[in-house]
Amino acid sequence: MSAGFGKIPRTRRVFVLSACVATAVSLSGTGTSATASPAVKHHAFSAAASLLAGAKTPEERAALTDRALAATVNKLQVAYNTKPLFDQGIDGTGTVLATVVSYGDKNIKAYIDSYSRSHGLPAADVQILEPAGKVPACSDPGTPDDCSGWGGETDLDVAMFHTLAPKAKILVVATPTSETQGMDGFPDMMKAIDYLADHHSATVISMSLGTPEDDFDSSAQLHTLDAHFKKATDAGITVTASSGDDGSTGTKKDNTPWGKKVVSFPAANSFVTAVGGTVLHQNSNGTRTSPDTVWPRSGGGVSHEYGAPAWQSEVDKTTHAIGRSLPDISLLGTSGTSQSSPLFAAVVALASQKAGKSLGFINPALYALGSGGTAKGIVDVTSGSNGYNGVPGYSAATGFDIVSGWGTVDAAKFVPALVQQIG
Repeated sequence: MSAGFGKIPRTRRVFVLSACVATAVSLSGTGTSATASPAVKHHAFSAAASLLAGAKTPEERAALTDRALAATVNKLQVAYNTKPLFDQGIDGTGTVLATVVSYGDKNIKAYIDSYSRSHGLPAADVQILEPAGKVPACSDPGTPDDCSGWGGETDLDVAMFHTLAPKAKILVVATPTSETQGMDGFPDMMKAIDYLADHHSATVISMSLGTPEDDFDSSAQLHTLDAHFKKATDAGITVTASSGDDGSTGTKKDNTPWGKKVVSFPAANSFVTAVGGTVLHQNSNGTRTSPDTVWPRSGGGVSHEYGAPAWQSEVDKTTHAIGRSLPDISLLGTSGTSQSSPLFAAVVALASQKAGKSLGFINPALYALGSGGTAKGIVDVTSGSNGYNGVPGYSAATGFDIVSGWGTVDAAKFVPALVQQIG
């Protein structure tokens, strides 16, 4: 496929629809996890997660969060127009947002309490689960060096949840192994997802991590993971994942560039909602000064492992994608798409509260809403592209495209429209 596919023009057609990030998992920006040898797999963290990982106390991490994310609570709430929902009492009450993450942060309560106090947010209801086995402390002998980076990633996920859905319960579902690239770490994460599905413990699961499809040892190995995502959606849980931070390409298991177009798993999985990254252009009050643009490193492309789903059949007529294309939707990702996924997960939690039920697999409804445009809370992103590291990318344009999906959201309109579409 060539770069720069045009978007599908918006019409009032409703699609009939059926049945994720990047570099070495965490998908956020410029990974800094150094290793002794380039042959040793490692987890690449965003600059934001790395900044927080270097803080000595939870309170210091909280103080650094706005700087790390280049966005304040007020600016995010204004950008996604959540105040009209909050005024109606739609604030996440009764919903549960879960982040599945290696190691987590054992001091998450102290972190989010400090973050909440400094930003005028209500106290967070946050709990740590370890369904895949006891999770070591970062200071324990033998714990990998990237443990503290995962702590920073966890904090960012929880902060994004709490900012847009401040009354939702938050679960940090920590696993005892590090996800690097390829299969490593995913078996324990699948145990965690199964636990949440079996116990109906979550409304939405967000995964701010991923690895190129091509980093698995075989296609068969990758597809052993599929059933776990379907199990979650069958249990009524919505699953979101970051689309990646290497633009149109990615990194091999030996940490060298692929040098070709690749997409990230689990975002590519057809039972996952893939969330790309945008750049917000706002003044000091949070008001947009110009439309959102594509974050240049936002992951996006066409899967060679997952066929084109029925719910993308209309957009495929324009994009000519022969596989599942991603992302589906995009939110702020200036600090990496690991920021984008929990933000969208929080918006879905607001919709779940309004509906009075978990929404489960939302992609068919999302694509049905897409053609409705701004009236349905879908805000087009028409500028930017994701070529990276010498690999041509995809360009945004009017309507659906392979680099931003349907664009971004106006939560005050999107939430009721999604509830109505799902019924």
